[in-house]
Amino acid sequence: MVKLALQMKAQFENVEAVYTPQPEFRYFLKIRCSGCNEESDKWHDVSLSETVALKTGRGNANFAFKCKLCGKDNQMDVLEKSVRKEGWVVEASEGGQKFEEVDLTDGEWVDYDEKLKETVRVFELEFKFIKSK
Repeated sequence: MVKLALQMKAQFENVEAVYTPQPEFRYFLKIRCSGCNEESDKWHDVSLSETVALKTGRGNANFAFKCKLCGKDNQMDVLEKSVRKEGWVVEASEGGQKFEEVDLTDGEWVDYDEKLKETVRVFELEFKFIKSK
């Protein structure tokens, strides 16, 4: 099974940490069959906290589907420490404020930290899937 990681690259201003509130975090993905490359029309939600039994009886996965075109059974697991664009937590630097439910969908986010009296900003955000070992 191929493991993929979602890689994030961004510029930060007065930011100490950016993370997701695992394991309840929901990923909304369009899925492509690993057999015939047919792409789904719908968005599918996947969560680390939910599992389904595989039809083969050989364990569980966070998401499983059967391709409508070729009939192949596909499955996916969400790895801890993986990410998405909505529902982020941003912690300001130097003991500043904690911002929850941050939406990075537009590739940029900015707010004002009352403790620091400074702007807190995430910008030039890029995501890409890479093969993982």
